[in-house]
Amino acid sequence: QVQLVESGGGLVQTGGSLRLSCAASASIAGFNVMAWYRQAPGKQRELVAEFSRLIVTYADSVKGRFTFSTDNSKNTAYLQMNNLKPEDTGVYFCHVRAGYKNILNSWGPGTQVTVSS
Repeated sequence: QVQLVESGGGLVQTGGSLRLSCAASASIAGFNVMAWYRQAPGKQRELVAEFSRLIVTYADSVKGRFTFSTDNSKNTAYLQMNNLKPEDTGVYFCHVRAGYKNILNSWGPGTQVTVSS
């Protein structure tokens, strides 16, 4: 099982920026999918950004503000979040799928992002 650890969350004012990191215990080059999800209080977990087959897709709510990237040498994925809004508040989770038919499916424990108005 791949271990994932997120970091970089915190408290920021509206319009501010944060960069989240997701460090994996295995080579990320072999993953089928790497993704960031978030969960706001009282809401379902939602997809924020997904990287698969060299393509990144974003939720409409974050397009133009968030950027997904990876550093294979560090086995780490990042989520650069700019122009943050209060509605971006939530716990952000890193998620990976790998192997034949995505038999490997791992989640990190999450990192809290709070955007104050």
